[in-house]
This record gives sequence, C-alpha cells and structure tokens, in this order.
Amino acid sequence: MAGEKILVAEDENKIRDLLTLYLKKEGFEVYEAKDGKEALEIFEMETIDGLILDVMMPEYDGWSVLKRIRKTSNLPVLMLTAREEEEDKLFGFELGVDDYVTKPFSVKEVVARIKALLKRGKDISKDQKMEYRELTVNLLEHEVRIGKEKLTLTPKEFDLLQLFLENKNQALTRDQILERVWGFDYYGDLRTVDTHVKRLRRKLGALGESIVTVRGIGYRLEEE
Repeated sequence: MAGEKILVAEDENKIRDLLTLYLKKEGFEVYEAKDGKEALEIFEMETIDGLILDVMMPEYDGWSVLKRIRKTSNLPVLMLTAREEEEDKLFGFELGVDDYVTKPFSVKEVVARIKALLKRGKDISKDQKMEYRELTVNLLEHEVRIGKEKLTLTPKEFDLLQLFLENKNQALTRDQILERVWGFDYYGDLRTVDTHVKRLRRKLGALGESIVTVRGIGYRLEEE
C-alpha cells in the first residue's frame, strides 16, 4: 500500500485534514481537493490509485465528479455522504461507487475500507480471464464480451457477474451477494440484489437465462 496515491475530495477542512493525516500515517501519498472542480483537475493531472469522494461539494458535486471519472477509469471510489436514504446509495452504486460511508464516521474505518478496495484490485492477476459459453470476461481490463460484441456493465454489474462465474452451480443468498459484491454489511432492502440481477440478465441477453432464481434463497449460475 505504501506510496499509492489517494485523492481526498471533501469540502469540510477538518474532515479532509483528518483523513489526510491518517492516510499519510499509513504510507499513502495524498492529494487534497476542496471542491469537485479541483478534484477533476487533480485526477486529470495525476495518476490516482484511489478516491475518497464527498457527495455534497461546491462547483461539482460528488455525483458529477464520479460520472466524469467513470468515463475513463475504474479506480476504487469510496463515497462519503451525510445521507442515509437507500435510493441515494442505489444511485451511487449505479454510477460506479465501490463502497459507502455515512457521516459521522470513524476515520480509521474509512482508511481500512479504502485499503481493502485497493487490495481487492491488486488481487486480480494481470492476465486473468474468465469464460462461460460464448462469454469472455477480462478481469484486468474490466471488459466483457459475448462473442465479438462488447457489453457495457456498471462496476457492480461486473462484480456480480464475476461472483456468479466464480461460483457456478452454487446457490448464493442475497445476503452473501451483498456482502461479497458491495464489500460491507448492507442494512438496506435486499431489492438491491434483485435490481442488479435483473439488469445483468437483460444485458447478457439469452445468456441471462442461465442466472436462475433459487426460490427462498437467491440466485445460481447454471453450468451448461
């Protein structure tokens, strides 16, 4: 982890300073942005390994910053928010948020979570690919193809597909899926899983029928 570059985009000086202090103690190189405009400028100028992003900021809010970044990068993003509404979290996950922390929070927890996100990315082998029927998943490039057709998946849809491929023929409960795809204990409605599975099935076309519903449990990807 030492030497990796973290961008902290937070308009509250005390919170930004505290996060920066703890991240530097862990050996990270830290860039600070006090608003969305500055965050995007730093992102475009520097090679950033991870982003801690506040939702409510001047100039551009966190959603706008995330949309711009996700056009070119899949770097880990941890969102800071004062909001607790489930719909806000679902919206963020659709845009490509990797994890959420709601204010007020423990700074140590935030640092632990961004470290976990960075480690998860490093665990992917550079040449690792997964195949299923005519489906090919490139884990490094986050690229999914059916035959020659390239699919456009959100980061969470990609993680969900990877989970199913790693556990073919195994029934996964909604709780297991939430924990392993979202990376933390989710206290909201389990419809989050159902919504993402429905969208993933639709994008996979005929292959989506291989993700079957296990009544009273969750979902399973069936082998040929």
